[in-house]
Amino acid sequence: MVTTVSRPGATTVLVVEDEPTIAQAIVHRLTAEGWTVEAVGDGHAGVAAAARLQPDVVVLDVMLPGIDGLEVCRQIQAERPVPVLMLTARDDETDMLVGLGVGADDYMTKPFSMRELVARTKVLLRRTERAARAAELATVQQPDPPLVVGDVTIDSAQRRVQRAGTEVHLTPTEFDLLLTLATSPRTVLTRERLLADVWDWVDASGTRTVDSHIKALRRKLGPDLIRTVHGVGYAYEPADDAAGEAPAGS
Repeated sequence: MVTTVSRPGATTVLVVEDEPTIAQAIVHRLTAEGWTVEAVGDGHAGVAAAARLQPDVVVLDVMLPGIDGLEVCRQIQAERPVPVLMLTARDDETDMLVGLGVGADDYMTKPFSMRELVARTKVLLRRTERAARAAELATVQQPDPPLVVGDVTIDSAQRRVQRAGTEVHLTPTEFDLLLTLATSPRTVLTRERLLADVWDWVDASGTRTVDSHIKALRRKLGPDLIRTVHGVGYAYEPADDAAGEAPAGS
């Protein structure tokens, strides 16, 4: 199954989905946004199409014939970083965390509304545009110095993170979430606030997305940096880098 709706110069979206009814519905809805959309129905075709199309964003099902969506995401990201929105038929947090771990930026559980699919796809595109503008500005003006909070260093210009001098690879969404939290250390930010600031998403139905990304950050940076405030949200708690300093005058 290959379905292509092409508009020269438009944003390009690759859809990798093996259920024809779902794939056609997604193609129909995304082309209504004025985007060029190509849909393929198996994992190997998805990897090949990503290399050929160089899409601006990928909508990727987890359960695929050939190779599964997790391996497709891994191979696509190894070739060229691109925003990936994963679709899963199982409401399983382990699957979601694995997907985030191989480079997906967001996920949706089937069944989903096309309105939400479009909204989340637009968020990924806006984030990519912001990152490109920031990189362009960094070449013509002095970039902001890295943010150092405790033993974590966040370089916004290069979008790189280190903890205790060790590089930590984060997805674009994880980076934006960490930066939002670290900019206001020890301040509780609600899930709704994080959804609005990081995802540009104001529907509270997306709060589980925040929770899963927080867990992904903890897996990469350690469990001690982000505190859960039950029923409210999260706070960044930097390690006490003053504990080892000698007293003044000693």
